[in-house]
Amino acid sequence: MTITIRGRLPLVASLAALGLGLGLPLAVPVAAQSSTTKATTQVDPEMRLRRMEAEIRAIQRKVFPDGAGKTFVPEITPGQSTAAPVGTPAAPAVSDLLARMDAVEAQLSRMTAQIEEGQNRAARLEERLAKLEAAAAPPPAEEPAAEAPAVPAAKPAAVTPAPAKPAATPAKPAAGKPVAPPAARVAAVQAIEKPSTGDAGMDEYSYGFRLWEGKFFPEAQQQLQIFVDRYPKHRMISFGRNLLGRAWLDDGKPGTAAQFFLQNYLADKKGARAPDSLLYLGVAMVKLKDTEKACGAFAELAATYPDEVAGRLKGQYDAARAGVKCK
Repeated sequence: MTITIRGRLPLVASLAALGLGLGLPLAVPVAAQSSTTKATTQVDPEMRLRRMEAEIRAIQRKVFPDGAGKTFVPEITPGQSTAAPVGTPAAPAVSDLLARMDAVEAQLSRMTAQIEEGQNRAARLEERLAKLEAAAAPPPAEEPAAEAPAVPAAKPAAVTPAPAKPAATPAKPAAGKPVAPPAARVAAVQAIEKPSTGDAGMDEYSYGFRLWEGKFFPEAQQQLQIFVDRYPKHRMISFGRNLLGRAWLDDGKPGTAAQFFLQNYLADKKGARAPDSLLYLGVAMVKLKDTEKACGAFAELAATYPDEVAGRLKGQYDAARAGVKCK
């Protein structure tokens, strides 16, 4: 709270102060003495000044908690105290005190305004950041594979079948109660054994491959996503991301599948299944009737992996290119 004193002590009070300074008796009316005492009681300028300077230091500590070198230098500093000659009027000292208080009040007001402005700016930035985070879609997982690795004896699966067809990975699942799969499907999924080789990452991938191979595509999506999330550095990660895309493509979701294929290719262009992901990205674009992007994927495949196109993927590549007319 800012209190500004614009007036001056009454003339009678100044004369009284002067008389006391000279050691002379001075008769002052009782009313004038009472008035002077009341003004002094209501406003003690020195105490007011000290209180405001303390408030400024408190604000500085709050704004700059690290301390040294980060506080504002006061614009008004108390001058060296010198002994006033006997008989000097008190009015100049009072005026100087009032000027100091006005300056401190102005500094306090500026600091308060700066703090409020900084808080408002931070609040706006936080609000904007929250909106951007809400609008941003989570990055799609990556994985594909077309070959099942040799696995030793397996043990019963510990994963229950997933509910009917979940929403695409980047999207949030649809609201409402999940539809329970039929008992026959549950039994069929549970009949697929999960390997136990001592390599936990390999076991997760192999189990996902078996679910995909058995055409349990939603369950395969769920299982392969587990592998991709838990073992992003595994030697089979390129296989896993590619196969995850295949599970979505074979489930009739080419849009979601295309995201996984593209992610796998971009994540590691030297990965074992990066060429396959480019090939199936083109296939997904054909299903989405996006000829331009399909031809772009096929052209990238031929330019980046000519040996694969002429060898291992030749049959699949020729079949896929036959389904679209590229310029």
